[in-house]
Amino acid sequence: MKERDNIDIKLGGTSQQTAIKAADYLISLNIGFHVPNKTHRRNLLIAYAEKGLTLYGKAFDIVKSKNNINYDSIEDIRKNFDSIIIYEIKSTAKKTVKENFKGHFFSISTAELLTAQNIKGKYKFAFVNTINKTWEELTLEDILRKSKGIYPTWSIQF
Repeated sequence: MKERDNIDIKLGGTSQQTAIKAADYLISLNIGFHVPNKTHRRNLLIAYAEKGLTLYGKAFDIVKSKNNINYDSIEDIRKNFDSIIIYEIKSTAKKTVKENFKGHFFSISTAELLTAQNIKGKYKFAFVNTINKTWEELTLEDILRKSKGIYPTWSIQF
């Protein structure tokens, strides 16, 4: 299965074009990014649970490793566990966003927050501007240091 197919599966074929472009961009960097499909996600959840770590299935979009990992194999994930970093992509396609994202608002879900708190440095946020092809990776601690304001909200779905 091609990386592009994985992205479409993960996003459910919806019209989240900016998120798809952001994932495509990160993959194009050839630095180890991989969009996990349903099986890969399940395997990652199992490997994290075995380590006593909580990884929320919907709280990540992409993974990165310097190793070439077969994500279809739980054994390979276990063997390479320490090299895997989990990422949540936060993307924008606004021309007015500054290169360092200064002044731009992004939201973080409770699941993302809890996952970042639980697995610490093994979880990062990839902030991507799909227009000017810039990106920045930050841990939760980095975000809290960089943030000029934090505005908690609740999102309700009926």
